[in-house]
Amino acid sequence: MSNWLIYSIGFFAQFFFAARLITQWILSEKAKKVETPTAFWKFSLLAAILMFVYGYLRQDLAIMLGQVFIYTVYIRNLQLQDQWSGSNRLLRVIYIGAPLVIASYLIFISEVRLSQLINQETISPFLLVFGIIGQVIFNGRFFYQWIYSEKNKASSLPRGFWIISLIGASLILTYGILRKDPVLIASHCFGGFVYFRNLYLLKNEDTMESVS
Repeated sequence: MSNWLIYSIGFFAQFFFAARLITQWILSEKAKKVETPTAFWKFSLLAAILMFVYGYLRQDLAIMLGQVFIYTVYIRNLQLQDQWSGSNRLLRVIYIGAPLVIASYLIFISEVRLSQLINQETISPFLLVFGIIGQVIFNGRFFYQWIYSEKNKASSLPRGFWIISLIGASLILTYGILRKDPVLIASHCFGGFVYFRNLYLLKNEDTMESVS
């Protein structure tokens, strides 16, 4: 497959990732507090599917693992918002069916094996480990968010989520630069602003609560 088509899939995935951040940012600015819209999780699911495909086409295990770890967290947040059972049936079929189709393809059809993803000349072992660490930290923010939301019985994006986002995004940006990956570089340059802005809104919320 040609590089331009592979990168197109990656940028299409980042379009949905960017859409979730922009939607969350705009709604938060209007409310003057950090909001957690349903669209954030729906865009996340679509983006994760496309990003996994992009990682496979790039034979980048770090990218693929990053999407696998957090997929169910997105669905769980829709359930916490009481939006999963009421979602469009076609979308639910896509959300559940796409990972099953991809898994079946990787197991029964694909000629690419795990050993090939780990041992390849294009990525040094050190760089691969660095990328995986970046993905674990960056996507670990959703496990933190999930535990926090379960405790509070409501889907929300707490301060720790945005702090972990900044740390993880910095690592993946570095990985993207070393890998010369335009998709990773473009996506993580943009996200930092939104992460900082949400931390600022949370600080204002704390100030207003202390005053009242």
